[in-house]
This record gives sequence, C-alpha cells and structure tokens, in this order.
Amino acid sequence: MVSLPSGRAGWVRVRMSILVVALLAGGAAVAHGAWDLGVTRSEELTRMAREQYTRRIKLSARRGLITDRHGEELAVEVEVDSVYADPRKVESPAAAAAVLAPILDKDEAKLASRLASRRHFVWLKRRVGPQVAEKVRAVKLPGIDLVKESKRFYPNRSLAAHVIGFAGMDSKGLEGVERKLDDQLRGNLEAGKGMSDARGHIVFAEGALGSGGLVGNSVELTIDRTIQYIVEQELANIIRVFEAKAGHIVVMEPKSGEVLALANWPTYNPNLINESTPESRRNRAVLDVFEPGSTFKVFTLGAALNAGRLRPDRKIFCERGRMEIYDAVIHDDHRDGWLNPTQCLKRSSNICFAKIAQDLGKERFYHYIRRFGFGERTHIELPLEMRGSLNHFKKWYDIDTATIAFGQGIGVTGLQMATALAAVANGGKLMKPLLVKRVVDPRGETVRNNAPQVRRRVISRYTSRLVADMMTAVTEEGGTGTQGALEGYLVAGKTGTAQKSVGSKGYADDKWVASFFAFVPSNRPRLVISVVVDEPLINHYGGTVAAPSVKRIADQALRYLGVAPNMDVAARERARDKMRSQKERGVGLGVDASAKAVEEAIVSDSGQTVLPADGQVATPDLAGLSMTGAMERLAMDDLRPLFMGSGVAVEQVPQPGEPIDVGEFVQVNFQPLKDEAPRKKDAEDI
Repeated sequence: MVSLPSGRAGWVRVRMSILVVALLAGGAAVAHGAWDLGVTRSEELTRMAREQYTRRIKLSARRGLITDRHGEELAVEVEVDSVYADPRKVESPAAAAAVLAPILDKDEAKLASRLASRRHFVWLKRRVGPQVAEKVRAVKLPGIDLVKESKRFYPNRSLAAHVIGFAGMDSKGLEGVERKLDDQLRGNLEAGKGMSDARGHIVFAEGALGSGGLVGNSVELTIDRTIQYIVEQELANIIRVFEAKAGHIVVMEPKSGEVLALANWPTYNPNLINESTPESRRNRAVLDVFEPGSTFKVFTLGAALNAGRLRPDRKIFCERGRMEIYDAVIHDDHRDGWLNPTQCLKRSSNICFAKIAQDLGKERFYHYIRRFGFGERTHIELPLEMRGSLNHFKKWYDIDTATIAFGQGIGVTGLQMATALAAVANGGKLMKPLLVKRVVDPRGETVRNNAPQVRRRVISRYTSRLVADMMTAVTEEGGTGTQGALEGYLVAGKTGTAQKSVGSKGYADDKWVASFFAFVPSNRPRLVISVVVDEPLINHYGGTVAAPSVKRIADQALRYLGVAPNMDVAARERARDKMRSQKERGVGLGVDASAKAVEEAIVSDSGQTVLPADGQVATPDLAGLSMTGAMERLAMDDLRPLFMGSGVAVEQVPQPGEPIDVGEFVQVNFQPLKDEAPRKKDAEDI
C-alpha cells in the first residue's frame, strides 16, 4: 500500500518531481529531434533547402561561325556589354532614369518604373555598342552596371543575308541557315546555379551571368563570297536600271549541285534587323512561285528528244505565227513556216513547242516534268521552301499540254529552274542543291561532310549534249538572247518573257517576269546562272533585261575562277574561214568533192600522216549521213556539231581523219540530193 505525502510540503515535492521528469522527457525529445535533423536527415534537409533558394540556370553556348567555301567569315559571335540594374541599390529611380534615358535611347517614364521595381535584377538594355557602354560607366550610378554577353554579328552586312539569315536576342536562329542548322550552331547548353529571392526570382550577383566558354559547331557553306558579291551588285543594278519590283539570281556549279551564290532584292542588313521589313527578308529564290514562260521550252525539248519523239533534223510547221487549238489561239512573235528544233528554240516559237508536247503526250510529258524536279522541293538546307505548282496530268485541260510546253500553267521557283538546267548541263543528272558543305566542331574536327548527291537521271548524256548545242543558238546571231553572248566563251541559254497570272482573271497586261537561264561554257559547263526580274517597268523582255546580266556575271565569275576563254569560238571562226576558202577554190561542192577530201584528210601539208595526240581524236567521216546520223557519230567521239543546210552531209571542217580536240566543233554542210523532191508535209511532220 503506497502512502501519500501528507501536508503541503509533501505535495510540492511530488509536483516538482513530475515537472523534472517532464522536462527531462522534453529535453530528450528535443535532443532526439536535433540529432535526427542535424545528423540523420542532414543531407536530405540540406538538399531541400538548396532547392528552395537556388535555381538551375541554362546558359547557352556561343554560336559557331558561318563561313563561305574558303573559310571567309559570314557570321561570327562577339562580346558586347549589356546594361542591368539592382533596383535595391538605386537611390533615386527618377533621377537615374533621367540620366540614363538619353544614353540608352529609352522612354524615361518606363525606365523609372523598371528602376523602382522590387526585384533584385532588371535588364535596362541588352547588347549595346561600345560608346553607349562607356557613357554608362562614366555616370557611375549606384545599382547600375554592365555585363558581357555574346552577340551575333554579320561582318559583311547584307551580303548573302537571305542565305545566312539571323539569330534573335536569345541566340536562337530565326531565318536562313541560322534557323535551319540552329541545333548545330547553338551547341550544348551549360547548366549553372543561381540564388532566388522569396518570390522565386533569380538574383544575379555581379559576374554571375556565365562565362560563355562553350561554343557551338561551325558551318561551312558552298557560297563563294566573291561570286556572291558580284551577283548582288549586278542584281541591284538590274533593279535600278529597269525600275523593277524585285528579283533573284542563283549561281550553281552543275556537276556537284553546289550553290555558289543566291541573291534576292529587296535585301536587308541582319545587323539591323529591326529596320528591315518582311518583304525585304523574303528569300524569293525559294519562296516565289512564278510561271517560267519560254525558258521552260528547254525542258520540253529535252523530254521529246530523250523519249525519241523528236529528231534533231525534223521539220515542224509553225503555222506562220498563229495556230488555233481547241477554243484558244496560240501566237508567235514571228511568222515562221518550217523550222527544225534548233531554229524553234532560237526563235522561241510557242506553236512549235505546243506541237512537240502534244506529240509527246500529256502523260509522258508530265512524267519528264516531274523527273526534272518540278512540283517538288529541292530539299536545299533553307527553311520554308516552296514546291511550285504542277497539277497531275489527269487534271489537265486539253489546252494545258500545249501551254505548259512554253511555260504557262505551271509554277516554278528560281532554284528549281537552276537545278533542272544543271541537269541539262552536267549530262542529264538531277543534283540535290548543295548549300552546306560541312559542319565542324570547336576542335576543328568535321562532324558532317555533305558530298554531291545525284537524285536521279533525267535524260541521257547524248540528249543533254543535243539540247546544250541547240541552246547555244539562242545567244548567236538571230537568237532571242544575243545580249547574253560572251566573247571567248560559248553560252547555252534561253530567254523568258512571261505575263504574270492574276488568278481566275487571266494575265495582267502590264506585269511581266523577265528571265534568262544559261550555263557557260556550254561544252564544259562551270556555271549555271538563273536571273529572274519581277515586274520591270522600263523594258520587260528577258533578252534585254536579264540576258546582259548573265553575261556580266559570267564574265567576272569565270575570270575569278580561272576559266580561260573557250577556244571553241575561235575554232568556229577558223572553221568558217576554211570552209569559205574551200568554196572559193571549188572544193566541197558535192558528194564527189567530199570523197576526194577524205582521201587527202589524213595527210598534212608536208605530206606526213598526222596522228591524234592525247586529248584528241580523229575527225570521223560524215559524208552522206543525215543530220541525225552525223549527230550520233560525233557524239561517239565527244565532238560537237555545227550544222548548216539540210539533207545529207556533203562537206565538213575539219576534214575526216584530221586530229581534233575532244569537245571541239565540227562544222558540217548539208545539201539535198539532186533527185530529192521538194519537201512536203508528211506523216513525220507535226
């Protein structure tokens, strides 16, 4: 039995004991909690605390360089000053704003509002020039400071602006290659840490904005800065002289598909992007879809020749310049009668090519158009490329086959036309346009190398040679593109003068697209050049507006590339002189004279037999052959034809057996046989 304390003193001792026990228990609990927090859960709680007052910050790497094919810098990254403030340290927001507003070219009231903010960090103006930065330092305002940031800079200003594009304030590519290859140029992101205030805002200490030590990959383009400059100067000259609305030029290397220059007008300076307009930033060479007009006849001709539906010596009746087809009338500028394909191209006869396309058939014609790359993107490494406009042949009206043959009823881009023409120039292979040559990491190692890519074969090598030879007639006397002829070089070209479509209302009477597409030298093409001028006012003919520009671009670019003047022109003149001399001596007046020349051909003036040297072949005997036969025989030895007359071959220069350089011209005169009746329209004629 427990005895309870008696009296007042006894109860006091009990209460004291209970209190001591409670305090000891409480102390033990506190000690246990402290041990748990300070030792057992120390790491966990420390991590939780960090997460509450720190934030992970992603700092972008410096963008890599963009260079031309020779390593010349087109886009670089430079360090510039940005102005920021810690409003807590600003003594008088209004007074500071009054001082800074004229220096930063900012609204004083808005600046004062930012400086009065409760935040610990605010931008006042980013990426300022050195003079502005020096003025900010000079005023020495409390709470106002500068920090280094990277800024994209384009040292050549507007040069190749539509190719390069530009990057925004956050170092993200927004147009051109800057946008298309943004992931490569930006590189990896650098993770850092920053402290945050009670509201969760990042508080940057001085110098805590990142070192920017990481660098993205660099991109080497196929663009040649010198040729790009030549092209842009010429384009600006065309626009000014002919008071045109816009224009674009593409220069391409046909064998590889490498784009050497791509220019647009109007243009802009990517360093001053705020002063540009959407119209000036438009890359028209890949975005503007237009009807090509007569330049498209080159591809109609190539399709018909390759399909075997047209012979080089075939005569086509051009209806004296007017032909009714279905419920429409097709006109020519010339009242021509019978013409061969070369003459049709030289005279740019719409009627001739309408007949060629009809004979080819709309399904087969459509097939060749698609194989030339029309109606699909070229997949050049630029954003937002247009595919053009080409309906399936099943949706064509009866008249469409005829009109598409001379470039109406189809929409193309300048880049598509240049790429398709390159297929004619390089032996019949459609290349993917190459704009990015390689990508290099910061250590200088190549991480991506773009080799020329053949998409498909469009026409045979033989057909491409035929078309190239026929195209040279366009720039010769009597052709529509004589102003595109270049002394010392053979130019294969085609003019285009197309009325602009106004939708369902037909075609505008006062709006035109003038163009000229060419490759040079025509026997060993180094350059494909396309010039498109939109809505010229002074003159609208492609042969007057665009052709002279191709001549000037080719002249400067070929000399810059070290391509010596082509001797074919001189050889042709020598051939004409020799033929004229033979005629004066009575040599070469018929088949018998030609046979006599064959016997003497392999003997030089000294009586010694002449053997072909390296790079030469013996001139084949073409006597008695038709134009088709002579063309095929010359192609076997990689020789080029220069035909005159019609019928069968009766004389030639050089003579059979004479050594001749591969790729040189052989001039051949044709005459009808004595018993051949006058030519009449027959089933083989169109």
